[in-house]
Amino acid sequence: MAARHSERHLVHRIGWLRAAVLGADDGIVSTAALMVGVAAAAQGKHEVMLAGVAALVAGAFSMAAGEYVSVSSQADTEKADLALEKAELASKPAFEREELAGLYVARGVELELARQVADQLMAKDALAAHARDELGISEATAARPVQAAFTSALTFSVGAAAPLLAALLSPKASIAPVVSVTAIVVLAILGGIGARTGGASVWKGVARVTLWGALALAATAGVGALFGVTA
Repeated sequence: MAARHSERHLVHRIGWLRAAVLGADDGIVSTAALMVGVAAAAQGKHEVMLAGVAALVAGAFSMAAGEYVSVSSQADTEKADLALEKAELASKPAFEREELAGLYVARGVELELARQVADQLMAKDALAAHARDELGISEATAARPVQAAFTSALTFSVGAAAPLLAALLSPKASIAPVVSVTAIVVLAILGGIGARTGGASVWKGVARVTLWGALALAATAGVGALFGVTA
């Protein structure tokens, strides 16, 4: 008896993983950067914490709304394409069969075999076959607006909580460096986890998020110091 071969593919994680990584990254970077900027402007700890909480609340709602709208637009496009494909299958089944077979021929399958494959797939689920092979739409990669919105809002809030906690526990004179270091460390951890979850290089994921996070923190600290006033 042949041994069963099991493969674990990661493509089904694309939707929620993208939203999760984007939300958490944005939560850490935007909240930490705003707090560092306010701290660099020589404001008090109360003002820094207030800015951080405002950034968390506003950012979470903004991320949820933005993800829902953008992913809903993608879902609407997918639905429109599927409706058009369904109508074409009903009105021109022979043409659609040849079109599907042509896709397989273009991938290296012989014409007669491609027609047999197209016939068998269309007999089982014609719309699913055309959605997958003609339109590139599958269950694993389909747009899910609510999932994306909820994931982004939740992970943004979790990410934003890290610099807020760091600021809360640090003395006023050390808020900017403590928040900056905390943000960079958490970003590095998040980048590594996200890369590993998606099957990519951990070190590349770490380098990506820490580089852009450090640039954002440096930029806002510079702006805060430039336009700051003595508390």
